[in-house]
Amino acid sequence: MRIITANVNGIRSAAKKGFMEWLANTQADFICLQEIKAQLDDLSQDLIAPKHYASYFHCAQKKGYSGTGIYSKHQPDQVVSGFGVAEFDDEGRYTALRFGKLWVISVYFPSGSSSDDRQAAKFRFLDVFLPHLQNLLRQGFEIALCGDINIAHQQIDLKNWKGNIKNSGFLPEERAWMTHLFDVEGFVDVYRQIDPIATDTCYTWWSQRGQAYNNNVGWRIDYHITTPGLAKFAKHQQIYKEQRFSDHAPLIIDYDCELAAFSA
Repeated sequence: MRIITANVNGIRSAAKKGFMEWLANTQADFICLQEIKAQLDDLSQDLIAPKHYASYFHCAQKKGYSGTGIYSKHQPDQVVSGFGVAEFDDEGRYTALRFGKLWVISVYFPSGSSSDDRQAAKFRFLDVFLPHLQNLLRQGFEIALCGDINIAHQQIDLKNWKGNIKNSGFLPEERAWMTHLFDVEGFVDVYRQIDPIATDTCYTWWSQRGQAYNNNVGWRIDYHITTPGLAKFAKHQQIYKEQRFSDHAPLIIDYDCELAAFSA
C-alpha cells in the first residue's frame, strides 16, 4: 500500500508543472493533497477524475485558499469533510476516508508565520484537533494522518534551528504538541521510524525567498503520522525531488500490507 502526501500550493499550478503526469506513474493507492486552492467548479475533469482514481475534496469557503483532498484507487466506506470545528472546516483543512478500521486523512495545519492572529489560530487548531484524534483512537481505529503539519519537530528537522526557535513552525509549544502526540498518544512519525537520523535529506519544504531551495535551507513539515498498527508495516520512504511541483516535495511511504488487512 503506497500513500503519498503532497502540498501542491495550488493544484492547478502543480498540474501545469507536470504533477498529474507524475501522479499517474506513482502506482499510489492514495495521494493526500493540501493547499489545493480551488473550488470544484474551477477544476478540469482530469483533475477531478484522473485515470484509475476517484477524488474527494474539501474546499475552503474562501476562493483560492487552503483546501485538502485525497485521490483514491479504492472505494471508501465513509467520507468525511471537516472534523467538526467550523473555524477550520470553513478553511477546508481536513478530508478523511474510512476503509473498514483504517482512516486515511489529509490534513493541512494552519501556518502562524504571517501574523500573531494566525499563530493564535494555529494554537486553537492544535487545541481542538488533539481531542478529535484521541476520539478516533478510543474507537479503535488505525489512522494514517498525512499532510502539511507546519511544525518541524526536532532540531534535525530544519536547517537553521537556532535561528528559528522563536519562529512559527519551531516554537517550543508547537514542538511539545508533537512530542505529546508521539510519546503520550502513541502515534508514530513514520519517516523518523524508517530514517531516524537523516538531516539535510529529510526536508520537504523550502521558503520561496532567496535561494533556500538551491542552498537546501529546508524544513521537514510534511508527515505521515500513524497508529502503531499501521506503522509496523512501513518499509520505505522517498521524498521526491526530481521535479518541483510546488514549494513542498511529495513524501511517499510504502506499507507492506494490503488494504484488506483493515477490513472491519
